[in-house]
Amino acid sequence: MIISMSDILCVTNRSLCGEDFLLRMEKIAAARPAGIILREKDLSPEDYRRLAQQVLQICRAQNVKCILHSFVEAALETEADAIHLPLPVLRTMRREQKAHFSTLGASCHSEEDAREAERLGCTYITAGHIFDTDCKKGLPGRGLEFLESVCRSVNIPVYAIGGIAPENVELVRRAGAAGACVMSGLMQCADAAAYLNDFEKAGK
Repeated sequence: MIISMSDILCVTNRSLCGEDFLLRMEKIAAARPAGIILREKDLSPEDYRRLAQQVLQICRAQNVKCILHSFVEAALETEADAIHLPLPVLRTMRREQKAHFSTLGASCHSEEDAREAERLGCTYITAGHIFDTDCKKGLPGRGLEFLESVCRSVNIPVYAIGGIAPENVELVRRAGAAGACVMSGLMQCADAAAYLNDFEKAGK
């Protein structure tokens, strides 16, 4: 069983990483986030599978949940037990495929998305984007009221995504989120353990 004191999911992005990506994965895994979502959608299926094998090994060594993203076949081939999907992909997933995963997540952008993801068997969802973020330049964040409404609409954990930092993470917790997803901060910070600790200390 994987147990983490953190409520932060790391979402990866190789293009933001200022050092060797696998070295960064080792540092983040050692800092014990709630999980690592390997979101490298620009890769070919074969390249993603190879990278996933390496990151899964790193996460298993640290007893950290590794959640693969989008590539269902790669997840099945690597015997991963967790996957995160866009809703259109989740809709096409067969029941026997879902049975391979103890953790199944989806990206949601409305209450309707959230309820559909829950009906389709998700064990958690992400909801966003909550705050303005460089990853979504020109698109205003949906805000805390949106997050509250999504959290109320389902009975599974909701992780806020988009512009989340130690300075505002307590706001999403108060809105009902089980935790938050962080990308650029964990890809670029000088010390992953110290950065995650800042989230843990927020609001205390």
